[in-house]
Amino acid sequence: MHGKPGIFDTNRWVSSWKERWPLFFYNSSEQSKPSRIETISQKSFSILEDIKSLGFTRTMDELEKGKLRVFNQLNFFQFITGIIVPMICFFGNYKFPISSFFVASLPACVSLIVLYLNFYYRYEAGMLTYFVLYPLVTSLVYMSGMNLGVDLYFILNGVLAVFFLPLISQMLFSVGLSMISYFFLFIINQQYYYQLQTSNFFLYLFNQVSAIAFIFYALLLIKKENNLYQFGILATNKVLQETNDKIEKQKTEIEQKAAELTELNSLKNKLFTVISHDMKTPMYALRNLFRSMQQQSVSGKEIKAMIPDVVSDLNYTTGLMENLLHWVKSQMNAANFSPQALDLETTTHDAMHVLQLQASTKKISIEREMEQAYYVFADGEMVALVLRNLLSNAIKFTPEKGKINIRIKKEGSVCRISVIDSGVGMDKETISCIHENNYYSTSGTAKESGTGLGLMLVKDFLSKNGGSLQIESKPGEGSIFSFTLPLVENNKIPVVPE
Repeated sequence: MHGKPGIFDTNRWVSSWKERWPLFFYNSSEQSKPSRIETISQKSFSILEDIKSLGFTRTMDELEKGKLRVFNQLNFFQFITGIIVPMICFFGNYKFPISSFFVASLPACVSLIVLYLNFYYRYEAGMLTYFVLYPLVTSLVYMSGMNLGVDLYFILNGVLAVFFLPLISQMLFSVGLSMISYFFLFIINQQYYYQLQTSNFFLYLFNQVSAIAFIFYALLLIKKENNLYQFGILATNKVLQETNDKIEKQKTEIEQKAAELTELNSLKNKLFTVISHDMKTPMYALRNLFRSMQQQSVSGKEIKAMIPDVVSDLNYTTGLMENLLHWVKSQMNAANFSPQALDLETTTHDAMHVLQLQASTKKISIEREMEQAYYVFADGEMVALVLRNLLSNAIKFTPEKGKINIRIKKEGSVCRISVIDSGVGMDKETISCIHENNYYSTSGTAKESGTGLGLMLVKDFLSKNGGSLQIESKPGEGSIFSFTLPLVENNKIPVVPE
């Protein structure tokens, strides 16, 4: 990690402290004692937090920050405790010469140097300095003849090296240096001219207890940072899993949409192939009819004989155009679903009236059976198109002089509308094709053509109104196309299933 250039600037350090902690630089008369104590506590905590974050950079991950946070705390407290005993011994008249004071203060100075390096973002150099110099200067204290009771700090140095040093070689070197120093100083060499244990037992006990406390405190901080890092990883993994689930869901939806678009495009191609052919027939028939009338090349009797075929073609074409417009509208999401109370008597009467001419061409009678007036909750335009398509389909597959019956009856909370014809009927395979495919069409009894678009719209519109198409048929016995719609009873609007 690149550090800041230059050497330690005392003025910059003090100025920075004045800006961050002005409490320590103004007159005590400006604030009452209780408030000042509380503020000092807050500022002390703030100072400790700043010391913990020495060396933090934006490129560090949470694990690196956690290690550096622990490392800074330990060095700060080791500096405080490391300077206390030499100062007490020096100023307490314990026959402690000034040279010994400087030697005894060396371990604390190492911690101060480490914090200085971290302040300038040289935390890697700070770690190497700590794990090499700290056991060396501590050994120097003992080799100078002073036993200050800091032998357990060699153990602390080895424990910290395992956690902080990234390379195995560095870790083994630091642990080896600490253990060799400990073995040499306390097993082989036990000759010291100054024994803190006999000079001041309480200070000796303080050093021993503080070393033990540092070991447990370091392990506690390491465990805490590891737990926080693990929790952070778990939280990140949870967010990533949720994001991945959303992506998978979006992927599935996109694949479904792609499949629908592919199917829709295939249907469009088939429809336009049929439409491009079928639209020509009635147009050519009308053109030929009017041309013959204009040129008077055919007699009135011949023209009259041609009209039924032209009318039949026009009936088919108008039905095709109507279904095509509704289909385009539904695919463009422009078909508004507007359910309301719908009078089935009026709706079925209008559908019968529209198709009466088409039925009379084949001399087919259309009748309606209903015990009373029924009101259903549905979209009027959609239901009207469903009825027109089912009636047109029944006329198409019913031979001349056949019969079509529209039966309306109540079934619990719904009303069943059935279109029953005496036509050619269908086998199970044909019925299955109608249910499974969006595109199915065969020629009628009078060779009427179709696109299959009508039944596709019927199923789609019934689904939007909470119903479905049921088909009952046998070859040669006619067909029954039926569907249900929710009844409106006692002016109560039923709930339409989505």
